[in-house]
Amino acid sequence: MRKRTEPVALEHERCAAAGSSSSGSAAAALDADCRLKQNLRLTGPAAAEPRCAADAGMKRALGRRKGVWLRLRKILFCVLGLYIAIPFLIKLCPGIQAKLIFLNFVRVPYFIDLKKPQDQGLNHTCNYYLQPEEDVTIGVWHTVPAVWWKNAQGKDQMWYEDALASSHPIILYLHGNAGTRGGDHRVELYKVLSSLGYHVVTFDYRGWGDSVGTPSERGMTYDALHVFDWIKARSGDNPVYIWGHSLGTGVATNLVRRLCERDALILESPFTNIREEAKSHPFSVIYRYFPGFDWFFLDPITSSGIKFANDENVKHISCPLLILHAEDDPVVPFQLGRKLYSIAAPARSFRDFKVQFVPFHSDLGYRHKYIYKSPELPRILREFLGKSEPEHQH
Repeated sequence: MRKRTEPVALEHERCAAAGSSSSGSAAAALDADCRLKQNLRLTGPAAAEPRCAADAGMKRALGRRKGVWLRLRKILFCVLGLYIAIPFLIKLCPGIQAKLIFLNFVRVPYFIDLKKPQDQGLNHTCNYYLQPEEDVTIGVWHTVPAVWWKNAQGKDQMWYEDALASSHPIILYLHGNAGTRGGDHRVELYKVLSSLGYHVVTFDYRGWGDSVGTPSERGMTYDALHVFDWIKARSGDNPVYIWGHSLGTGVATNLVRRLCERDALILESPFTNIREEAKSHPFSVIYRYFPGFDWFFLDPITSSGIKFANDENVKHISCPLLILHAEDDPVVPFQLGRKLYSIAAPARSFRDFKVQFVPFHSDLGYRHKYIYKSPELPRILREFLGKSEPEHQH
């Protein structure tokens, strides 16, 4: 019996061993499967993260673009609103147009003492103050001919006034808008004219520089008339030539039309009338084709009493007329000066006097205010002011 049971026990032991080994391998397989799933769970979100980051970046970029576009739209609407509002503002407040025409509040160069013309290199110049009307005071500079430079040193106002009675002719210079009688290009012209043997008398209209008063076309013209009478009261038979530049040409033709004694009129960079000049000015480009341009922008000028009608005045002026204009003038277009000449030349009032138009080629670069640089200017003035016979030149 014992022999027969031993093999059975051994067989049971082998089966148990085999069973234990098979259960171990199954457990190992289960462990491996669990680790694989865990690894997949761990690696899954990491793989998805780049896609999420890319989407978030795109959303931020789109958000920024949208924000920029909204800001641009706001700016565009503001500019458009301002563009449309300005014409209505000017129409409702015509005084704005007057200020833009006179620009008397623009004082350049800054920080100069108009009481001391010597600071601008005019050592033979005296500063005066005249009073055309009550509550109106205007500052005047009188530069004597350069040949008197040494004699003028340290002299007082009385000496300068007496000097006007000398045999040297006098030029009354009427400057344009903006700045003062001490403007750089104006000072350089005084020096040129002084070197040619002329007295030069210039002044700031009421409201310009250190002159007291409120600007207006009537006031500017009256100031010029007052200074002219002041000169004539001291100059005797000496000729007095009127020289106007830019807006000053409007004052000059207003003045000469009212004078009985007219020696000669020189217009530098002139226009026909203020409406045509305003329409041709570079500042008007953005509104030139605006509906109702004349009604919005030009009519307020006229309603403010500003005309400066050179084209009408020259029909009533009887004296020699010289027009100087640069072809590259960006402020007063050359064609306006040419047009003014074409109106004046055949006018009956000029039939006994010479009318001359002198253009300056654009290559010279004289633009609006540098004609004084021309080496031909002394010859032009000498020939024009030295002749008295009737003549029309082109």
